[in-house]
Amino acid sequence: MLNIVIFGAPGSGKGTQSERIVAKYGINHISTGDVLRAEIKNNTELGKVAKGYIDQGQLLPDNLIVDMLAAKLDSFEESKGVIFDGFPRTIAQAEALKQMLAARGQSVTVMLDLDVPEEELMERLIKRGQESGRADDNEETIKKRLVVYHSQTAPLIDWYKQEGQYAHIHGSGRLEDITAEICAAIDQK
Repeated sequence: MLNIVIFGAPGSGKGTQSERIVAKYGINHISTGDVLRAEIKNNTELGKVAKGYIDQGQLLPDNLIVDMLAAKLDSFEESKGVIFDGFPRTIAQAEALKQMLAARGQSVTVMLDLDVPEEELMERLIKRGQESGRADDNEETIKKRLVVYHSQTAPLIDWYKQEGQYAHIHGSGRLEDITAEICAAIDQK
């Protein structure tokens, strides 16, 4: 099984690169953000709770996310692996993911860290908000999301380094070059 965690600040290109990885390696894609946006759009109970957290630029409680991802993972038949996009975001979530995968006889193959300068992240997210109409892509919310990212999720870099699963990826430049660097990191594992 090829289980990949794609990691990076909001706007770092996780979704775009995930699509390319799925196409190349034939694995499934679990985007926490997409799953949550669907829940919000469908006005489910989880969606209502999630919207409150997202509107404040906060992370959702781990147990909600882990249960949701476990169910999604189990729904894939004859899977070659999964790319986790937007999860984990904290060390507690990384440990929960490790346990969830271990219970299925699997583990994380590699954690890809898409590193993009903060000014570029702001530009990308504001542009995305203008093009897509995403309400959470405005300057005030973006700043909150980046603060949350740096304080709560950046420590995952050291955690995955200790696990021997970390790969630094330069997230700026041509899409093709970023994808090539990602594929080289995956193929080395």
